[in-house]
Amino acid sequence: MSSNRAVAYQGPGRVEVIDTEYPTFELKDGPGVNPANVGRKVPHGVIVRTVTTNICGSDQHMVRGRTTAPLGLVLGHEITGEVVEVGPDVEFIRVGDIVSVPFNISCGRCRMCKEGKTGICLNVNPDRPGSAYGYVDMGGWVGGQAEYVLVPYADWNLLKFPDRDQALEKIMDLTMLSDILPTGFHGAVTAGVGVGSTVYVAGAGPVGLAAAASAQLLGAAVVIVGDMNEERLAQARSFGCETVNVGEGDPADQIEQLLGVREVDCGIDAVGFEARGHGHGEAAAEAPATVLNSLMDLTVAGGAIGIPGLYVTGDPGAVDAAAQRGSLSLSLGTGWAKSLSFTTGQCPVMKYNRQLMMAILHDRIQIAKAVNATAISLDKAPEAYAAFDAGAATKFVLDPNGYVNA
Repeated sequence: MSSNRAVAYQGPGRVEVIDTEYPTFELKDGPGVNPANVGRKVPHGVIVRTVTTNICGSDQHMVRGRTTAPLGLVLGHEITGEVVEVGPDVEFIRVGDIVSVPFNISCGRCRMCKEGKTGICLNVNPDRPGSAYGYVDMGGWVGGQAEYVLVPYADWNLLKFPDRDQALEKIMDLTMLSDILPTGFHGAVTAGVGVGSTVYVAGAGPVGLAAAASAQLLGAAVVIVGDMNEERLAQARSFGCETVNVGEGDPADQIEQLLGVREVDCGIDAVGFEARGHGHGEAAAEAPATVLNSLMDLTVAGGAIGIPGLYVTGDPGAVDAAAQRGSLSLSLGTGWAKSLSFTTGQCPVMKYNRQLMMAILHDRIQIAKAVNATAISLDKAPEAYAAFDAGAATKFVLDPNGYVNA
């Protein structure tokens, strides 16, 4: 039996690389595993040797202690791998395939999957629609920041790369297909971005940068990225975005200086539930509704707001009792009066990942450069989590089995 090592959450601010079980084609009990899933057979699954697995801002929310994630939870939902074992019910995926693993786990059989809404599959999480690897309240599927991971419904879920050598050559771009590139693209699409659009992206973390690069791919005339972190804003400028520092106050004032008007055609929230107010000092304290309310003000009447930023129903570290339940003070009247559209929830990765793969393979987007992707060993994961939490303008890519270095 092969060994396995993985990154696990060990309490607020703490992750460790641990020895853990090699995956099998049956779900076992463990931290975060839904009791109803224990013993579930996975003959339709494969085991992949991880090629790359990325640290995501959503992981960081858990590591900060801002969710109800249990101690010992193996983290990681951004996975690219090489298939090393296939279950008896797998028909089309083969050992040796290099594959992208969508972060949403879906069955391909339920009503939602058949409608293309793979982020809210009805059959993979006994508690609620939707599931993901290594994430709190998402059914307890073991995370992918590990040397090996189990992927269920493999024929349905996996995106096989057409050429192994080409895939490994472009792996730092292709690794973004599991989550942040489709998620950012989904934010741009649902915000209505098209040729000639003016776009404001709130948040210059990796998802915000991916949304900005996606808006450019979709033909936006101007993409403006807002954040308080000057290093991250510089990263946005590195591929042609305009920027505003919301630490200096209301972004509308700065947008007016750039565009001549205080509104944009399309708004994207890539911040989520740990948003802060605009300005300095006390004004920049945590205020989770700030970004959404700001986007309603900034987006033109009849426009749309894409919300790839994460919002949760359980946040023990929130600023008040309402926010701890995910209840925020939104100016919905503003949204109603302006006839704005909103799209929230997990990105249905499979809706976009093949098209985005082709854009990468044919050099239409350089997403690794846009998000400043940096490959590190599995053992350096704790350091990377700390650096990311401190605001590093870097997308950390873990290389558990030495594929990137090779």
